[in-house]
Amino acid sequence: MKPLLYIFTTFLGVVLAVHLAMNGKVGASLNNARVGNALFWCVGALTAIIIGASGWQAGALSGLRQVHPLLLTAGAFGACLVFAIAWMLPQAGARAVFITLIAGQILGGMVLSHFGWLGSPIQRISLLNVTGALIMLGGVALATSSR
Repeated sequence: MKPLLYIFTTFLGVVLAVHLAMNGKVGASLNNARVGNALFWCVGALTAIIIGASGWQAGALSGLRQVHPLLLTAGAFGACLVFAIAWMLPQAGARAVFITLIAGQILGGMVLSHFGWLGSPIQRISLLNVTGALIMLGGVALATSSR
């Protein structure tokens, strides 16, 4: 089962790259990354409402009282993240942005898993993991080099 999940997650990574590049292109076409991002999020919000409504059941929001209010800021994080990436793409190029973004996700994922934050199963960072992360960072430097 896990190999299929990894393949699907890799596919989602490709979709994310295309999705963010599309947002960057809209902002560049409008010559205003902020307006492009706002438009992007409006379309996304409408889509999320349609998807949510398709599976709506009575009491679907009854557990909302148990959600810490800070967790709801994830929507704002997402908007800022997508805006920043859409702004960065025309500045630095897709290769550099996505390679460094993936490196940040790996490092962040290692820390989240090490401490079990946000519901992640605890997976302690080992010397082998640190070695892999350092090799990855070296690979990032090589892959984003302009030579």
